[in-house]
Amino acid sequence: MIRINLLPFRVARKKENIRRQISVFLLSFLLVTLIMIYYNMKLNSKIQDLNTRTNKITKELAQYNKINNEIKSIKKKLELLTKKTDVIKNLELSREDAVRLLNAMTEIVVEKRMWLNLLETKEKTVNIKGVALDNKTVADFMTRLEDSKLFNKVELKTSKQQKFKKNINLKGFEITCES
Repeated sequence: MIRINLLPFRVARKKENIRRQISVFLLSFLLVTLIMIYYNMKLNSKIQDLNTRTNKITKELAQYNKINNEIKSIKKKLELLTKKTDVIKNLELSREDAVRLLNAMTEIVVEKRMWLNLLETKEKTVNIKGVALDNKTVADFMTRLEDSKLFNKVELKTSKQQKFKKNINLKGFEITCES
């Protein structure tokens, strides 16, 4: 019988398989390492891009905040200006009203029977203080005020006896009128 010694062939084949497995392992390790390095580089570039975008956006935000603050200050100045112009308009209107009121009062006052000490206006209210010879004069004055159509409501606040000089008795009065 013929015997063939296959032992060295099997050992050589085994060594070849081991070398092949080691080379496959090393190549796959090298491939995984290269993929990881590529992925790491890609992530680093993304991080750098995001950092540059963040810095750029932060700078833009600072510029917009400056502009926003300027807009706020301009709005405050504009609001102050509109308030000032409104005050000026009100003063212009009230200046004419005061002249009309004084002109009307010269016609309404009962001549030589009463005197006004105070004529004060606050928005739509007029306070009048004065003295008259008697209660009838005060009543006539109030009737004239109501008939003048300058005021909607005329109200007598006080009426007091006052001594003028030593022996003259006059009636002090206070009247509130609303337009």
